Amino acid sequence: MRLGQSRRRFLQAGALAGVGFWAAGRGQAVQNRAAADKINFACVGVGGRGSSNTNEAAKHGNVVALCDVDEQKLAQAAARHPRAKQYHDFRKMFDEMGPGIDAVIVSTPDHTHAVIASMAIRTRKHCFVEKPLARTVYEARQLATLALGSKVASQMGNQGAANATFRRAVAVVKAGALGTVKEVHVWSNRPIWPAGVGRPARAEVPRHLHWDLWLGPSPGRPYGQGYHPFGWRGWWDFGTGALGDMGCHSINLAFMALNLRDPTAVEAQTSGHDRDSFPKWSVVKYHFPARDRRPALTMTWYDGGKKPPAELLGGEAMSPSGFLLVGDKGKLYAPNDYGGAYKLLGGAVEPPVEVPPSPGHFDEFVRAVRGEGAARSNFLDYAGPLTETVLLGNLAVWAGKKIEWDANNLKATNAREVEPLIRPAYRKGYSL
Repeated sequence: MRLGQSRRRFLQAGALAGVGFWAAGRGQAVQNRAAADKINFACVGVGGRGSSNTNEAAKHGNVVALCDVDEQKLAQAAARHPRAKQYHDFRKMFDEMGPGIDAVIVSTPDHTHAVIASMAIRTRKHCFVEKPLARTVYEARQLATLALGSKVASQMGNQGAANATFRRAVAVVKAGALGTVKEVHVWSNRPIWPAGVGRPARAEVPRHLHWDLWLGPSPGRPYGQGYHPFGWRGWWDFGTGALGDMGCHSINLAFMALNLRDPTAVEAQTSGHDRDSFPKWSVVKYHFPARDRRPALTMTWYDGGKKPPAELLGGEAMSPSGFLLVGDKGKLYAPNDYGGAYKLLGGAVEPPVEVPPSPGHFDEFVRAVRGEGAARSNFLDYAGPLTETVLLGNLAVWAGKKIEWDANNLKATNAREVEPLIRPAYRKGYSL
């Protein structure tokens, strides 16, 4: 499918998603699976967040395969799921397990999300991927395009989207409680890993770690202390920085309520960086054009200790992380990353709204696998466009200048230097 054709389908998806607010998007026509059947899950990345995702999968079906490049993490997961086959290389897992897998759960570092998920979709496996959906904008678009017409269910792990209070806050904004929203401010306590630092010294690879497999599609480099299992988020080749770590959570409410797709420009201020390690702090401003009946607005992201002007909160204490929507009739303040609690400020009055509850974030995915509608954060209607918006901020961080963005063609029209960050090159043996 050519990019222009793909883009038109995205625009159609966005328009249709706005017709029925809590319809879970139109979604894809998924392969139906009888409710009595057990779903066979393969879990790639089983430490950290992957551990809880694997346990969640076990509640809804059979964990038939476990894959991790860290033998210690793999052994710990195998002790909980002894019947599952064990792998270090996801490609070998797909080759050997084949039809024995119904759904794949991806909980790996950002740089391997897209290559694993694309293989899952191409082999007709339902797919759940932790946030962000991908490391780059092109990968996010490609995964959504692959999901189009694939007859598989998909979901991204931005779990707060299923929270009842979050969904109520979205409905309150959509009902007009804030009037016309012209500004959105989002701030994060990230990074909580080393940032703006030089590469760690070369070190011996731990015996339990398959370093070449950990590198996956990214360029080769020597192992050093601080990449695995956590510090990878601070490196451009592997992570997506503070924005990628938390943006799909903390930008989510504003994105859903105001349809913040396809900014036309993004600009950033940062502490400076070497294009290897992310900066210590950044302030990123997105410019969104008018869409549907919503006028143009801006959204500003702050991390590394930077925050919006305190007077915007009208005397409220500013939380370490949070977000604020500013309208001409009032404001909505959430003193957390996920929208699990909020306050209306500046005279805003909460209207009566009714919001159908979610069965739970992972449960939405399971229902979609069974052919019972699409999950809310499915790749095509929601997770792909949300991830694109989030990651566009990193283009401005990388370039150190304002980026003019052509969403239809995935082009920074004034910054050819960011092209490798949009469309990455992969090491031999990996592709979409």
